[in-house]
Amino acid sequence: MDPQTMQQTIEIVLADDHALVRDGIRALLEEEQDLDVVAEVSNGLEALDMVAQKAPDLLIIDIRMPQMGGIEAVEKLNLQKDLKTKCIILSMHDSEEYILKSVKAGASGYLLKDTDKAEFIKAIHTVQNGGKYFSGDISNVLVNNLFANSNEVAETSEDEIPFDLTKKELKVLELILEGYTNKEISEKLQNSKRTIETHRFNLMKKMEVKNLFDLTKKARAHNLSSF
Repeated sequence: MDPQTMQQTIEIVLADDHALVRDGIRALLEEEQDLDVVAEVSNGLEALDMVAQKAPDLLIIDIRMPQMGGIEAVEKLNLQKDLKTKCIILSMHDSEEYILKSVKAGASGYLLKDTDKAEFIKAIHTVQNGGKYFSGDISNVLVNNLFANSNEVAETSEDEIPFDLTKKELKVLELILEGYTNKEISEKLQNSKRTIETHRFNLMKKMEVKNLFDLTKKARAHNLSSF
């Protein structure tokens, strides 16, 4: 017998403001014998109410919705000490900022909306069994470090860093100044090339420069070239 058929049914509340998206995800999940979508809602406030009513095993919630988004809803849910419901956030974005905020809010997983069915189901079972699951361009090592240092990250003030740069942006800046290409940086940091291009764009925007020469000049002027 397949081990999954021996598991108890996992009850799920699904939160997304697009009915077509909910329909698609529900159809995908309910092809599995041990998954049951017990309710659907269209925003974070409704998700809070439905979790209180249904006490599901799992809340799968979109990161951006009207009235209240997924991160805020997860954060509020995790303030409840007796909460048994675990949360997976759905997103179109693989940015470190959203992932860090999701971790600090208490999410047990973070899935991209283009995740295939096999990974989606794997994530659900991993989270239900007490694990953490993140898709996208995050290596297992980074995920482990992320959870190990999540409290430290939450307490670290970035006000002292010029231009309000994040730690990842500083690392990307360091590699840019060392002459690495976007492709080489993506390989070193185990992120997609698109993610590195986004960090590079944000660096240019925050530091108010338009080319590599000006970026290098301003970084040195603010003692960032040693990062």
